[in-house]
Amino acid sequence: MFSGFGRAGRYVQQQAGYRAFIPAPLPPDPPLAIDLPMSALLSRADLALGRLDGVTSTLPYPDLFVAMYVRQEAVLSSQIEGTQSSLDDVLAFEIDPEGHDIPADVTDVVNYVRALNYGLERLETLPLSLRLIRELHTILLEGERGADKAPGTFRTSQNWIGVGNVPLAQATFVPPPPSVLMDLLGDFERFLHADHDLPPLIHAGLAHSQFETIHPFLDGNGRIGRLLITFQLCHRGVLHRPVLYLSTYLKQYRAEYYGRLMAVRERDDWEGWIAFFLQGVAETAEQATATARGILAQRENHQALLRAHRLERFGLVLLDLLFRHPLVNARWVERELGVTYATANNLISRFVALGILDETTGRSRDRRFRYAPYLALFPQS
Repeated sequence: MFSGFGRAGRYVQQQAGYRAFIPAPLPPDPPLAIDLPMSALLSRADLALGRLDGVTSTLPYPDLFVAMYVRQEAVLSSQIEGTQSSLDDVLAFEIDPEGHDIPADVTDVVNYVRALNYGLERLETLPLSLRLIRELHTILLEGERGADKAPGTFRTSQNWIGVGNVPLAQATFVPPPPSVLMDLLGDFERFLHADHDLPPLIHAGLAHSQFETIHPFLDGNGRIGRLLITFQLCHRGVLHRPVLYLSTYLKQYRAEYYGRLMAVRERDDWEGWIAFFLQGVAETAEQATATARGILAQRENHQALLRAHRLERFGLVLLDLLFRHPLVNARWVERELGVTYATANNLISRFVALGILDETTGRSRDRRFRYAPYLALFPQS
């Protein structure tokens, strides 16, 4: 099946008149050329991941930090695919799913959060596998918007990639036809599990490119492929907590991201893609480390501010709750603190006066309050 292939694969003419790309199995043959510049990039990325893993262990509530990163990743990864909802929209949905000012496509982002959390939990009992990938896809496309995209099912028809709703004949890229899909996915799964001497980051970069090339679903391939990066690093013990998400980097350099993937297919340029991927890992991990340190400093400053104004009793508890959910309303605070509505409202007013919270709606009723200094630590574009 794979005879006559280039290092990355080859285009094969189909009976319907179009050419589809069929990737060669991983790892590349001849092997990836890891020269001095790439070795330096790999070292920088490894070091940055180690620092990130270390600093997150010093956070008082590391799971709260992770929860915010999961939401941020969900928003940015979905925005790469055209979703318009913001991080604030997701937080508003979480405290009031029936809110009238919440975009309809926020469910796409919420599903992504659910899929990511589900996958991390599932990895404790199930290997990274095609079965897990199908389960993630089912959650990702749950609801009316994804009902016609065969959730949890590998495609049985040809898909293609292009700008807008272009016909197949004008596609930018045509993934492999369904007749060879399961063979390719079998090879992909074997690569995920194989014992080899590839560094984990390079393994993750190769796997991401291959998954996007196979494009096994009718929809959601990009989001699933980006989820797999984090899952691989956690599965291999590179990260103890899921705190590395590349969507900020991939969104910022979206044109180069797609261009690097195409260069693998068209010019066998695995090295260019891996260098781009490692650069993204290094930059993202360094930014996340700075964010974690910023959270520690901000928490200490705001704790001192609350103590200076004698708001220790409920104020310190609310402050820590804001690190879990930085958009609140009075009913949410009332419920979480177990206080009266009047006490919750008064406490929020004190936080607003101290510059910790900002009111976001401009309304006199059903108001929402945002922990803006904290959210400013998370890049949202």
